[in-house]
Amino acid sequence: MPISPVETSQVETDTVCAIATAPGRSGVGIVRISGPLSLRISEEILGFSPTPRHAHFCNFLDASAVTIDQGIALFFSAPNSFTGEDVLELQGHGGIYVLRELLDRSVQLGARLANPGEFSERAFLNNKIDLLQAEAIADLIESNSKQAAKSALRTLQGEFSNKVLNLVRLLIEARAHIEATIDFSDEDIDFVSDNKVGDSLNAILESLKATLAQAKQGALLKEGVNVVIAGKPNAGKSSLLNALSGVDSAIVTDIPGTTRDLLSEEINIDGLPVHIIDTAGIRLSDDVVEQEGLRRAQLAMEQADQLLLIVDKSQGEQDVEKLLAPLVLLTDKSIKDLDYLQNTGIIYNKIDLLKSEAPSLSTINYLEYSIPTISLSAKENVGIDLLRRFIKEAIGFNATEEGVFIARERHLIALSNAKQLVESALELLATRSSLELIAEDLRFAQMQLGAITGEFTSDDLLGEIFSNFCVGK
Repeated sequence: MPISPVETSQVETDTVCAIATAPGRSGVGIVRISGPLSLRISEEILGFSPTPRHAHFCNFLDASAVTIDQGIALFFSAPNSFTGEDVLELQGHGGIYVLRELLDRSVQLGARLANPGEFSERAFLNNKIDLLQAEAIADLIESNSKQAAKSALRTLQGEFSNKVLNLVRLLIEARAHIEATIDFSDEDIDFVSDNKVGDSLNAILESLKATLAQAKQGALLKEGVNVVIAGKPNAGKSSLLNALSGVDSAIVTDIPGTTRDLLSEEINIDGLPVHIIDTAGIRLSDDVVEQEGLRRAQLAMEQADQLLLIVDKSQGEQDVEKLLAPLVLLTDKSIKDLDYLQNTGIIYNKIDLLKSEAPSLSTINYLEYSIPTISLSAKENVGIDLLRRFIKEAIGFNATEEGVFIARERHLIALSNAKQLVESALELLATRSSLELIAEDLRFAQMQLGAITGEFTSDDLLGEIFSNFCVGK
């Protein structure tokens, strides 16, 4: 059952501490302390009471007043801090021994070691940030491209939250009109018949669709996509992996069956993280190792966002059944029953052996599918840019779209659920069959959106979200 987050006045916290910088040697290392004991710990470690929001260059002292390190101390008094509590930051040298000494001293003075994400969780519970912004902190740290970092920053700055909160506001207004009509039906008060509610719900629906489209782009930036290369032995799978990744990660020989396990590389296409997986050559074999490689290949193909079936075009054109036949070797299904056929593209490789052939992108029709084909030469690196463009378009990634914000799977599910509920409300409104059901649809839609920002959430969800954060954030 969804519950609201705990109110600030109800949050009774102890004092936590953690090393806030990455492990290893560095020029600067930070120990962060948050909670009601922060000021007393400050006075013990610094030897004086620090001025809030003032940088003090001073010594950091142990229990015997011997200097552990020298650096900058920053104290923030509640509620004017990141967590909303008293916070002390000790910025010293980045040696692990020094930082552990400061951490041990903080624990001696009554703090405990912070859990992963506990500082961000406290900021959320104390209403300093919402859940979207809290998640964006972790996403910004983990960003692996410029686009992903910019999108995470937009979410952290509240762009995604503002869109969701505006949708919630519009839903509340629509609910108010529906419920007023229900409550005052005996007095002939009707806020529904003039189509204002219908117009409002249609505007909400369009805004939900636009927000969902932006969120899907943000989810691609965060999660990336899995692209699996499959085909018969010696079709050029390993060469294609090397060409896409730009490194010789896979062994390339004329001997069939060189790849017997999954090989993977990470590439970036205009900000889109792509996980490329090279699989074992598809053929019947009595070799136990090769059979295991084929089993893993089948599993990877079933989980792929995009499957690239590579064939040797120098061997001559084949009909579609023969081109797709290798996929059937790994399953007892017929070709038409393969779920991943709709995500399959055919790579015509080795066009360098066909002197008159040029890189091209086309389609072939099979059953109800329109299967894209790309002609290229992995060995000569010809047509690889065409393939990169195809992967982006097949996945639906638009690198130039403005206003994209980082989103997670739970955000997409909540937005999609809210969209379906508003559509249901509009269908009911068209027939005026039940104003009560319309009001319920809108209430549940509001709860779905509230779960995104943390207005309605559960302790289990919070635990899952913050447990994936870095210690010290």
